[in-house]
Amino acid sequence: MQWQEVCEHPSLRDLPFKIETNEKGEIVMNAVKVIHSLFQGEIEYRLRSLLQDGKTLPECAIKTRKGTRVAGVAWATMERVKTIKHETECSIAPEICIEVLSNSSTDDEMEEKRMLYFESGAQEVWLCLDGVIHFYAAQGRLERSAIAPRFPGRISLDE
Repeated sequence: MQWQEVCEHPSLRDLPFKIETNEKGEIVMNAVKVIHSLFQGEIEYRLRSLLQDGKTLPECAIKTRKGTRVAGVAWATMERVKTIKHETECSIAPEICIEVLSNSSTDDEMEEKRMLYFESGAQEVWLCLDGVIHFYAAQGRLERSAIAPRFPGRISLDE
């Protein structure tokens, strides 16, 4: 299926799953838990607070050479937002793409997603595992984000 068909298919609306497509156009679904949503919300809030010259995008669909991948949270400059805001899936990835890992996430899957997001134009990819944020640029691991250097390396849900 093409991403437009997935978005418009009546039986796929309002599912409690994260949906993506693979390189064959097959739908891939992953169930998420409440804690996943809590981390996504906290990351999105902090990004909006720190970076006011762009927009956050929860559950952001990004076209890649291996199908449509969905970043849990993304952040794009206003310039990039002008390009992607009317698209069904982002033709160019937002500058920051963030994945909140679940128990079913594998290292290989996350490595592939990082590569695909960078190929699609992301400048940074962040991985959140139990509240710990791992920052990456295309060249490798970063100590902190170059785009949002004040973003914390750990998110607590108890605050």
